[in-house]
Amino acid sequence: MSSLSFPPTRAVGRGPDWYRGDCHVHSVHSDGELTPEELAVRARAAGLDFMATTEHNSAAEPGTWGHLAADDFLIVLGEEVTTKTGHWHALGISPGEVVDWNHQVRDGLIGQFLDQVHRAGGLCVAAHPHAPYPSGDFLFPFRGFDVVAVWNGLWTSDRPWNADNEAALAQWGRSLAADIRTGSWRPAMGNSDTHLEGQMGFPHTVVFAEELSTDAILVAIRAGRSWIAESVDVAVSFTAHVDGRVAGVGERLTTRGGPVEVQAAVQVHRVSLPGDGAGVVQWETAAEDSAFVRIEVRHPNGHVAALTNPIILT
Repeated sequence: MSSLSFPPTRAVGRGPDWYRGDCHVHSVHSDGELTPEELAVRARAAGLDFMATTEHNSAAEPGTWGHLAADDFLIVLGEEVTTKTGHWHALGISPGEVVDWNHQVRDGLIGQFLDQVHRAGGLCVAAHPHAPYPSGDFLFPFRGFDVVAVWNGLWTSDRPWNADNEAALAQWGRSLAADIRTGSWRPAMGNSDTHLEGQMGFPHTVVFAEELSTDAILVAIRAGRSWIAESVDVAVSFTAHVDGRVAGVGERLTTRGGPVEVQAAVQVHRVSLPGDGAGVVQWETAAEDSAFVRIEVRHPNGHVAALTNPIILT
């Protein structure tokens, strides 16, 4: 079997840096309309550094993706596990590995399939928890899942486009305080769910990883060292400072009771947003000795341009 049968798990990249990627795409090998070659071209044109293969209930086929990876472009192997009571992503699974989709919330089998992915070093993502179609509503408990996809690409349905995303974002936001207090919070991510032309990278996740490799990207996503952008034209810098110490998205900052300074810089479509409500900074107390801060940036029509995972203050 050729060395290009499957993509390498590491690209040259730029060392420790912010990398942009879309971890939910479909090709003609499941229910997408684009070939793997077309998806790779569009991912690179969208300014992405990596993408994940997530065909429904099937593994990436040998020889399909390997030749499309490059020194500056990583392809992560994955699967969208499409069950009757919700869809989830297995990211970073082994070549040829398939996670069985024939389970549902009432049979209590989800744990063994999450364990299968984790044993392979992979990541389990609750996909589009309120997607507007049968089986789209996510009924599994979040326990055992590493990440929640709170922002997914444009849908054509009888529900408004943003309704399912707003519901997922609100559900995740409400759980943050309690989950941070118990040390079990799940980071948010965003993906396009590309099936058609013009969807790739809208939105995508921006990840601070030590290198451009499958392991490093998954470690960073699991840790919440990431934020979500509607496109490559959105840039966010977000840090918290106290007494000379600094923390970024997904990190912890020990405040020792000192005043915390939050610095955020946002650019959308190459133009800086004004500070009069175009960006929303949220601060919520999780317990007497714990808090967090995260930001959402919205367009005047209410649509999200970017949102971050929290900086945790202790």
